[in-house]
Amino acid sequence: MTIISSKSNLSGAITVPGSKSHTIRALLLATIAEGTSHIKNPLPSADCLSTASAVPLIGSEVDLNLLSENEPGTEWTVYGAGKKLHLPDDVVNVGDSGSLLYFLTPIAACFEGTSVFTGDASIRKRPVLHVVDALNQLGAKCFVTRPGSKSCPLVITGSIKKGGTVRTPGEISSQYISGLMMAGILTDKPIKLELSNPKETPYLTMTQKWLEKVGVKCQVSEDFKHIEVSPCKSFKGFDVTIPSDWEGVAFPLIAALISDSKITIENVDSSGTQGDDAIVSILQSIGADIVWDKKAETLTVSGGKCSKDGIGRLTTENCPKGELHVNISPFPDAVCALAAIACFTEGTVVIEDAAVCRRKETDRLKVLNIELSRLGAEIEEREDSLVIHGHSPILKDGSPNPAFKLHGAVCESYDDHRMAMSLACMGLGLNQDEKIIVNDAECCSVSFPHFYETMNKINANFREEE
Repeated sequence: MTIISSKSNLSGAITVPGSKSHTIRALLLATIAEGTSHIKNPLPSADCLSTASAVPLIGSEVDLNLLSENEPGTEWTVYGAGKKLHLPDDVVNVGDSGSLLYFLTPIAACFEGTSVFTGDASIRKRPVLHVVDALNQLGAKCFVTRPGSKSCPLVITGSIKKGGTVRTPGEISSQYISGLMMAGILTDKPIKLELSNPKETPYLTMTQKWLEKVGVKCQVSEDFKHIEVSPCKSFKGFDVTIPSDWEGVAFPLIAALISDSKITIENVDSSGTQGDDAIVSILQSIGADIVWDKKAETLTVSGGKCSKDGIGRLTTENCPKGELHVNISPFPDAVCALAAIACFTEGTVVIEDAAVCRRKETDRLKVLNIELSRLGAEIEEREDSLVIHGHSPILKDGSPNPAFKLHGAVCESYDDHRMAMSLACMGLGLNQDEKIIVNDAECCSVSFPHFYETMNKINANFREEE
């Protein structure tokens, strides 16, 4: 699918789907549980559906309550495996889901025998040697099948059932650490994690809260360098409503701010369990007109002429030394949205401590540099940071800014859902007659199914190239 995006103003209300991070954790823990769990407002994305297809391989049953048009329903039922949880009875194909790969491998490693994990072309490029090392420390025999490769297919033999201590870098990814935390439910003795440099820590907190929710004892030090999960003989199924996905909220949010728009984003998660909610205060620091009503769970976003001052100019002038510095390591999935809106912000935005962003669906620092430069942005790619020298489309008095040079182009998504959605949103803020064409744009289904149709309901006017 190729999507065409051009200048447009948004209005109305939009609801973002449920959180991918919460949905996948819910499916895995419901699988380990005894009895039946009901998951309301799950995210019916490709990654979550891959998880729903994978967990029956270890003993659960999942009913997606399909609708008449064969779409997953709004409440999923999981019949937990409980004490009948077992080694995967087939090769586990995780599709494009790094979360599923990193979460499920430690759980599978709790059983004697051999497990094999693979995935699509993207997964077969993502690093797994940190998983190999962690599982081998706990007594498994884990290896990748291709000589010289750092990626799947991945084979796990033996078992980590005894538990023990893992010493591992915390900066590579939080996902396999969360997987090890969940595996701690199934071991004979606690799993203890010693992390040298923890990153993406809000996701570790999310996993901790999930474990505590189902009755598992989990201790996490304030600096996240020491984590201990105690085994749990069994816990019962649960009913849960999945909160909206802040990673998805970011896209209508930035789209409204770079255009003359006013929208309300409904069902916003105000629980504090998703680190990506930091995007609100970051954008407010550069002048964004955002009102977060935590009681009503809504964001009211006003951009351009619809903002309180009737101008809606974004600028770093009130930031320390006139630059906005964002440490992205706690919420790296926001990098695409933040880099996109930085191009419409007067001043310098530095997205730093961002090396983890190179290990996502693609090397996001590299491809952001390529694609934003293609659109005319001034951007510097450094080893663990991006520096964007942005320009607002308007001056302080609301008149056009001659320094604003962003223009349309044909862009590539790299089959990365967040790249596709960021690029599409940028088209809404361009000058009249400019357009951004995004190739392979259908990949947004990984985290935001029907993204273009949903955005068009608030007048985004995305068009599919025929």
